[in-house]
Amino acid sequence: MKYVKPIALFHDLMKAKAPERRRLLGLDVGKIYIGLAVSDSNNKIASPLSVLVRKNNNIDLMAKDFQTLISELSLEGFVIGCCYDRRRYSPDAVHTKLFIEELHKTKKFEDLKYTYWDEHLTSKCAEALLKPFNLPPVLAKTMTDKFAAVGILQDYLDGMNRNSKLS
Repeated sequence: MKYVKPIALFHDLMKAKAPERRRLLGLDVGKIYIGLAVSDSNNKIASPLSVLVRKNNNIDLMAKDFQTLISELSLEGFVIGCCYDRRRYSPDAVHTKLFIEELHKTKKFEDLKYTYWDEHLTSKCAEALLKPFNLPPVLAKTMTDKFAAVGILQDYLDGMNRNSKLS
């Protein structure tokens, strides 16, 4: 896995012609679940995908899940939500970065690029949107994580597409 700046990931992605263009996977890394969202082939719209259960001893299983997703969805890289608190990393951000280091140590993603994107309030917004549905607690949590991943990825795509139009 190779960290790249957000704009560099998007530029590399958009260099390919439309039919060969790859997609991005958005990750909302939590202590129990990892919400996943995927971009469309034009990298303009993020859609909810699924949720992976996260445990301390299942990093290899998760790595296999990510490998399957990379292959099936033609993924170029990951956009990982990370909390920033006035230019410092929050405890949740440290937790997220440790997960990425664990994933990196599996050595199964040497060609994959990733970047971090500020996830400020994405989970709170998703919770607020889902609250009127009165979902059972476990379903509400997994849906929240999935839609938080959509918020992270969509915010990234909007920012990068807006930036590329200005350039």
